[in-house]
Amino acid sequence: MEGLLPVLQRHPGLSVLVCALMFRVAHRLLQNLPVPKVVKVDDFRSWKWRNLSVSMVHSLLTGTWAVTCVIIWPEMATNIHSFYTAPAYMLICISSGYFVQDAGDIILTGHARGSWEFLIHHFLVLWCFLYSLYSHLYVAGAVVALFVEVNSVTLHLRLMLKLASQQSSSLYQINKFLNLFTYVVFRLSAQFYLTYYIVQNYSWMDKGGYFLVTMTLMNTMILIYFYRLLRADFFPPSRAHMERNGTHNNNVKKFLNE
Repeated sequence: MEGLLPVLQRHPGLSVLVCALMFRVAHRLLQNLPVPKVVKVDDFRSWKWRNLSVSMVHSLLTGTWAVTCVIIWPEMATNIHSFYTAPAYMLICISSGYFVQDAGDIILTGHARGSWEFLIHHFLVLWCFLYSLYSHLYVAGAVVALFVEVNSVTLHLRLMLKLASQQSSSLYQINKFLNLFTYVVFRLSAQFYLTYYIVQNYSWMDKGGYFLVTMTLMNTMILIYFYRLLRADFFPPSRAHMERNGTHNNNVKKFLNE
C-alpha cells in the first residue's frame, strides 16, 4: 500500500474517478441480488433500493476502515491537520469516488429534485475530501469524519426495511435502537469533535474559515435529520392526526425521507 501512495498523490483526481467507476461496477453487480416483491412494483422504491445497496457497501467498507485507522494510529484523532498514512489517504480516495458515483446516480436518474439535501451533503463532503487529497492536509480529519459511516450502516438498513414494508418486524425494532446509539456515538460525536478541534485551532489552521462554515452547515443538517429520526421512530404522529392533516396519502418519497 505504501508503494501505491505516490501514484495516488500524483493523480488524485484520476484516482477518485477510478474509485467512482469501481462503485458503479458494484452498482451493476448488486442488481443481480434478490429484491423484495414490494420493492419491484414501484420505480422509485426499485431505484432507492439499488442506490442504498451501493451506499451500504460504502458504509461497511469505509466505516470499518476509518475506525481501524484511528485505532492503529491514534495520532489521527489528535493531529487532524497534517498527520496521515497511506491507508488513510487511500480511504479518502475510495470514499470520494463513492460520493462522485452517488451524486451522478441521483442526477442522471432524474432524482435530483427529490434528493437535493443529499446532493448538498455530497458537495460539501467532496469539496473537503478533494482539498485533503490535493493538499495532503486534513486527511486525518477526513478519516475521523468517516466515523459517521458506522451509523450509516444502520441508517441504510432502516430505510431498506421501510422500503420492504418491514417496520413492524423485530429486526426493524432492534435496528432503530442501534441506529439511535450509533447516531449519537459515531455521527454526532465525530462531527462535534471536529467542530471543537477547528474552533480551538482556528487561528493557525489552513482554510479554517471555510472548514468551520462547512462543519456548521453539516452540523445543522445532522441535527435536523436527528430530529426527523426521533420523530419518525420514537414519537410518530397518531393515525387520527395524520388523517386530519391529510398526510395519510403522502407519496413514498416523503415516507422514506422520515
